[in-house]
Amino acid sequence: MPSASVSYSVTIRLELPARPTAVSELTTVMEHSGAIVTALDVTASGAGRLAVDVTAATRGQEHAEELVRSLRGLEGVEIGKVSDRVFLAHLGGKLEVRSKVPLRNRDDLSLAYTPGVARVCEAIAANPEDARRLTIKRNTVAVVTDGSAVLGLGNLGPLAALPVMEGKAVLFKRFANVDAFPICLDTQDTEEIITAVKAIAPVFAGINLEDIAAPRCFEVERRLREELDIPVFHDDQHGTAIVVLAALTNALKVVGKDIGEVRLVMSGAGAAGTAVLKLLLAAGVRDAVVVDVDGIVHRDRADLAPELAWTAEHTNPRGLTGTLRDAIVDAEVFVGLSAGGILDGDDIATMADDAIVFALANPVPEVDPAEAAEHAAVVATGRSDFANQINNVLAFPGVFRGLIDARSHTVDEAMLLAAARALADTVHPDELNATYIVPSVFHAESTTAVAAAVERAAKGEPPT
Repeated sequence: MPSASVSYSVTIRLELPARPTAVSELTTVMEHSGAIVTALDVTASGAGRLAVDVTAATRGQEHAEELVRSLRGLEGVEIGKVSDRVFLAHLGGKLEVRSKVPLRNRDDLSLAYTPGVARVCEAIAANPEDARRLTIKRNTVAVVTDGSAVLGLGNLGPLAALPVMEGKAVLFKRFANVDAFPICLDTQDTEEIITAVKAIAPVFAGINLEDIAAPRCFEVERRLREELDIPVFHDDQHGTAIVVLAALTNALKVVGKDIGEVRLVMSGAGAAGTAVLKLLLAAGVRDAVVVDVDGIVHRDRADLAPELAWTAEHTNPRGLTGTLRDAIVDAEVFVGLSAGGILDGDDIATMADDAIVFALANPVPEVDPAEAAEHAAVVATGRSDFANQINNVLAFPGVFRGLIDARSHTVDEAMLLAAARALADTVHPDELNATYIVPSVFHAESTTAVAAAVERAAKGEPPT
C-alpha cells in the first residue's frame, strides 16, 4: 500500500461542536484512516461551534474521499469545502511576468519604450551579441516539449504537458535564478519541432528540451545543436546522466571500487539510458552491458536501430547474451532506467559483493529498494521518499547558470563531466556514507558548484 504523500494533500473546511474532545476526535479519525495531519487551523469560534481548516496528506484521491466520509460520521461535524492542495497550487499557473523597470511617468515610458528603445534596437542591429547584454536573452531559457513523453504518463500532448514545463521553469528560478519560459509545441513532427525552436531561439540564451519521446529526441537535439548558436540540452538525457555519474562516483568511494574496473549493467536503452551510458563510458567505465525489452544488447542482434547499434558497438566486451537476470549475475553496479518491478531481492543477491543498485524507474523502481538493500551496499532511486534520490534538479539549474554566465554557444561532454564531478564533490568526505551519496536538492552549494564548474569548462579553463 502506498504511503500518504503531499502530492495528494487536501484541506478540509469543517465545523464541529466546541466540546473539549472535538479536535482530538477529529485527528484520531484521520490518523486511523492512514492520513497524516500536517496542519490544523481554527478559523472562527462561537459559543458552541468551531470552524476548522485541517490539512492532511493522503494516499490518493480515493483515500481522500474515504477520509471525508469518515469525518462526516463524527457527531456534530459538518463538512464544508474540500480543496486539493496540488490543484490550488496550480490555479492560474505557477508563473507570471513582471517588469524590472518602473512606469510612473512619461520619462519612464520614454526610457522603457519609444523613443528611447529605438537606440537599443539600433545597437543590437549593429552588434547582435549585445542582445545578451541588453535584453532578456541575457538570462532566459526556453523549456521546450512536444508533450510526447510527459513524466511517466506517456503521450499527453502539449496542453497536458504545460504544468510540467511551468514546474521546470519554477525550479530554474528557485535554484539558479534563471528565467525560464514553457514552450509546448502542438506538433510531434521532427522537422516542425526543429523549425519552431529555431524560429524562437533569438529570445533565449539556451534551449532545454523536455519530455520528447525517443528516438525523435535524438534527432531534434542533434540538429538543433548543429544549427543554433546557443546551447541545447535535453534534460531527460543529460541531466539524468550528470546526476547518475555523480552518484556513482560517490557510491564507488563508499564501497572502495574503481570506475574502470567494475562490471556495470544498465536496464533501459531509451533516451535517458543512452545518454547515461555515454557519459559513464566517457568517465571511465569499461565493462558495461545494456539490456532492453528484448534482452541483452549485443552485436549479433538483428533488431539494432542506429542508437542501439552504437550501444552494441561500445558495450558488452564479454559478448553476453540472454536476459536482464543473466546480465546482473556477478555485476557490481546496476543502473535501472526502464520499468518498475522487473527484479526482486533474489536477483540482487546474485550480484557481486558490495553491489551498487540505482533503481530509477518512477514511480515504481525496477526493484523494491528495501529488498535491494538486503543484498546491496548502496541503493538509490528516483523517489523522494527513499535515501539517495537521483533527481535532475541537482544538475540542470546549475548547468544552465554556468552556460549563461559563460555566454556559451554550445554544451559538450567536457561540461557534463565537469558538472558531475562538481556535484559529487559537494558531498564532503566526512558526510559521505551509503545513504548519502548525492546532496539534497536544497543543498546550499550544489547549484553554485555545478554552475562554476560548467562555466570554467565552457571557457576552456581547468577545474579547480
